[in-house]
Amino acid sequence: MKQFAKILGVALFAAGLGAQAQTTLNVVTAGDQNMVDYVTNYLGPKFEAMNPGVKVRAVGTGPGDSGSQKIYEKLSAQQKANVKDWDVDVAVIHQRGAATMVKENLLAPYRKDVAAGKLTTRETATNALGTNVDGYVIPMFHSQIALAYMPDLVKAPPKNYSELTAWTKQYPKQFGYNGVKGGMSGVGFVMGWVAANGADVNKLEKGPYDASQKAAIDKALGDLKEFNKNVVLTPGNAGTLDMLNRGEIAMGPVWVDMFYTWQADGRMSPKVKLAMLQPGLPGQPMYYVVPKNAAHAELAKKFIDLAASPEVQADGIVKQFNWYPGIDPQYVQAKLDPAVWNKLFTDISPGDLSKYGRPFPLSEYFTDIMEAYERVVNK
Repeated sequence: MKQFAKILGVALFAAGLGAQAQTTLNVVTAGDQNMVDYVTNYLGPKFEAMNPGVKVRAVGTGPGDSGSQKIYEKLSAQQKANVKDWDVDVAVIHQRGAATMVKENLLAPYRKDVAAGKLTTRETATNALGTNVDGYVIPMFHSQIALAYMPDLVKAPPKNYSELTAWTKQYPKQFGYNGVKGGMSGVGFVMGWVAANGADVNKLEKGPYDASQKAAIDKALGDLKEFNKNVVLTPGNAGTLDMLNRGEIAMGPVWVDMFYTWQADGRMSPKVKLAMLQPGLPGQPMYYVVPKNAAHAELAKKFIDLAASPEVQADGIVKQFNWYPGIDPQYVQAKLDPAVWNKLFTDISPGDLSKYGRPFPLSEYFTDIMEAYERVVNK
């Protein structure tokens, strides 16, 4: 907490040195360094050009839920201290962070005031791990787990988990995933497996939490232990892609953006394709939010409106990072070259993404599944 305050304080002090008449918009983002770079090098300059006298300052709090936790701690401290104008104008956070901040009244319900807010209808714009966040968030982008496969070896990819199980028996050690310790593509596969094999998917995703689901979770993971006898456990997200590219496995779950980045960099064969499993595989958004007492709330809304516009979603989110757009894809298509659109949506259509792109389970179920995997699968 102190370190975060120090980082933000230094950024604000530096901003004040060079421009007394300048308004500084503070954008604080969880996630990897590329999130900070995106604001600093791309979004910020665009917004500044449209709003003379405004300087955008980006501060990063680190990857994963811990990055969002630092933002939560900062806002919560200002709320408890009755600070009138909070020094975070825009925050970019994970689902779990958004759920917590909405529950604790730390965010403003700004979406209705932003034109781009009407362009997102996917469930993730209203539901964050079982918490109603409708009005408080606009997705920056969606990351998605999908099944990558080599068409030369997999003529017809499995459509669901039952077909996948049968395929692994016919072709043992040709499917690989990274368990639950080597990266979130493997974790997502396990979450999808549990939802497809006996647990109540509506409760997992929307709640309320019901401890009696633990029996169904254990049963599903017992079946997964059998499934694992015919598969390869890869060393991580990158390890799955590496093994696919080398032909050591023919199929495995991957992050879509990471997959396309590897293909664009020449690290992955252009032959490899993607597919979704029914009833779905998890994905997750990052959210733009406005703190309840942001010092520059109206500027923050203008910034998010630009960031979530079809033009910026096309040029920044899709073309630069190979992420799926945060707003509904049909609004972005006209802003993209057909070749770029086809690359992102040929294998998995927007309809498939909407239908089979599932959220991760509620945090309580997430913990139950992770603990049960160690107890049931790894014992």
